[in-house]
Amino acid sequence: MKMVEKPVIKWLVLILTSCVFFSIALSAKTQTYIIQMDKSAKPESFTTHLDWYSSKVNSVLNKPDKGDDQNQDRIIYTYQTAFHGVAAQLSKQEADLLEQQDGVLAIFPEQKYQLHTTRSPLFLGLEPHDSTTDNVWSQRVSDHDVIVGVLDTGVWPESQSFNDTGMSPVPRRWRGACETGRGFTKSNCNRKIVGARIFHRGYESATGKINEQTEYKSPRDQDGHGTHTAATVAGSPVRGANLLGYAYGTARGMAPAARIAAYKVCWVGGCFSSDIMAAVDKAVEDGVDVLSISLGGGVSSYYRDSLSIAAFGAMEMGVFVSCSAGNGGPDPVSLTNVSPWITTVGASTMDRDFPATVKLGNGRTVTGVSLYRGRMKLDTKKLYPVVLAGGNSSSPNPSSLCLEGTLDPRKVKGKIVICDRGISPRVQKGDVVKNAGGVGMILANTASNGEELVADCHLIPAVAVGENEAKSIKHYALTSPKAKATLAFVGTRVGVRPSPIVAAFSSRGPNLLSFEIMKPDLVAPGVNILAAWTGALGPSSLATDHRRVKFNILSGTSMSCPHVSGIAALLKSRHPEWSPAAIKSALMTTAYVHDNTHKPLEDASKAKISTPFDHGAGHINPRKALDPGLVYDIQPQDYLEFLCTQKLTPTQLKVFSNRTCRHTLANAGDLNYPAISVVFVENTNVSVLTVHRTVTNVGPAVSSYHAIVSPFKGAYVKVEPRILKFTKANQKLSYKVTFTTKTRQTEPEFGGLVWKDGVHRVRSPIVVAWGMLI
Repeated sequence: MKMVEKPVIKWLVLILTSCVFFSIALSAKTQTYIIQMDKSAKPESFTTHLDWYSSKVNSVLNKPDKGDDQNQDRIIYTYQTAFHGVAAQLSKQEADLLEQQDGVLAIFPEQKYQLHTTRSPLFLGLEPHDSTTDNVWSQRVSDHDVIVGVLDTGVWPESQSFNDTGMSPVPRRWRGACETGRGFTKSNCNRKIVGARIFHRGYESATGKINEQTEYKSPRDQDGHGTHTAATVAGSPVRGANLLGYAYGTARGMAPAARIAAYKVCWVGGCFSSDIMAAVDKAVEDGVDVLSISLGGGVSSYYRDSLSIAAFGAMEMGVFVSCSAGNGGPDPVSLTNVSPWITTVGASTMDRDFPATVKLGNGRTVTGVSLYRGRMKLDTKKLYPVVLAGGNSSSPNPSSLCLEGTLDPRKVKGKIVICDRGISPRVQKGDVVKNAGGVGMILANTASNGEELVADCHLIPAVAVGENEAKSIKHYALTSPKAKATLAFVGTRVGVRPSPIVAAFSSRGPNLLSFEIMKPDLVAPGVNILAAWTGALGPSSLATDHRRVKFNILSGTSMSCPHVSGIAALLKSRHPEWSPAAIKSALMTTAYVHDNTHKPLEDASKAKISTPFDHGAGHINPRKALDPGLVYDIQPQDYLEFLCTQKLTPTQLKVFSNRTCRHTLANAGDLNYPAISVVFVENTNVSVLTVHRTVTNVGPAVSSYHAIVSPFKGAYVKVEPRILKFTKANQKLSYKVTFTTKTRQTEPEFGGLVWKDGVHRVRSPIVVAWGMLI
């Protein structure tokens, strides 16, 4: 019996010992933390802030064995412009100890962010329909030279969109650099691409060293996303731009005279917060005027959101920050980047489409969209057998989604396969069908996509159809023993009505953090956008796609964000004295809320009227934004006063600024925002709420504006005064809006307040809610 027990005891000791070693190893495991320091707290005994930061980090490090250099190079970034502190590799225990040190304001664990993935200038009114009309791009001697920093996947410098012919020398104030690496030399920068940097230390700390044989460890763009967004912001005009013949015309950015500085923060494995912070910090130091950031993570409290804090620092330095709202729609409360000092951009359609048809054996023809142009052809005079990949299932399943390895070649060979949208990339589904022997694909929208149609550059003849038509096609395939169809591709169609429409994928409000700050701020074109593309990847981004194109068509709030960034650059060039808030105000108060049929903007996800939770202040209108009449200006101190209403501790407030609260705002709703959102909280006797606003006259010196406000079922609305009389330029006048409940409503109500002078129409959306908005 003892002979049996001894091995058990020996194994038990071994297991316990292993557990102890494992525990020690686990506790010592490091990850990247962003450490924010109170710059003003540096002791005089330290020569530089970096010396002090390093001392703080070193003071909490586990002491290594003699000769062990594991504590060397723990600091991977130093931040000193928009944000103050360092990024360092620490264990959880070390981070907890450091957070307790004097002078340490906050510590943020590394967070992974995701990218939110040519007719638009004409559609936006930037380019006239005829050559006799002046366009917004007409250069003036007085125009300010603007530089836009694009945080993304880098840039493909050979694209004609980055041609600098005719551009003036780079402004002397510019302090940026052209970093070199594999496939990228100093000569790749020019008067258009004035700077190119890479930020990879956080990424490598989390995922390991970049394989330089398979990925460019340089500003060169391997993904295509960064090239596309940079060209959308400020691409030079390129005649004859197209994708395989689709969307033929002249491609140009929103601000073609602006400069581009590319900050590569995203790699094959994602985008990491320490790299993003370093890029924002360096971009502000370099001297950018606008930051375009088409990426996002989850929503955190203002003081726990590193991008929000960095954006606050950039705003303090006069930099306009534009971010994508996210592609989490149509679910409510799906927004990211919701801070009031960030311009949050949703996505909408344009009046251009790429129609394709599905002709069924029962005589019906269904219209969808596609960008297919390949070697595989379907005879439009011949009908092919149709099969529903998921059988008769009423809800999507692996087979109906055409996921890798789910299709039976015996059932799909020689047939057109119906595949549900979702889970895997849309184009990849067609590749799965192709590999299984199918000859074509009908891509079926489900409830989450509704009637929104996104065109793709498929590898197989394929047509995307809306939810309702998808249901009818599926019913036909299930009920007809010999169901057949063929697919045809029409090309490019313009003048589509109605447009714009809010994209189904565009993330929605309300703002989870502060209901009083309406988000998104506005929408801009983000569906089927043509712009420059990388030479390293095919238009579908799949490894199996060996096609190479100079332009590509993409959709996402990643595409709408650079539209706004570019137009902000345009406004900055005409009005260099305007603050970031003034530029945002001009964009929001001139936005429109009716489509080209003069009806309210629709929501693609449900074919119903959209609300400010979907479209914000409305659809961007560049021509009107250049001359808004009035602006709602907000200074950095005002944003801090807003934060003072958010129940933050003094330490939490200090992560934004060393400024102190003056308590000038009675509540968050009094922030001088260009939108008004009021909430009558549940279970209270409050029946009257008042918000205050101040407008600055940026139009004619002598002008008079009168107010028009929407009626609401649940509340009386009173504006005082109803007339604002200005006697000089840049004069500020204030007014208040009082909401008095008459009948509590179960759903939020939406409307607007418009100030009119006979020329200008300054509109603020209004949201009134009773109880919680979510």
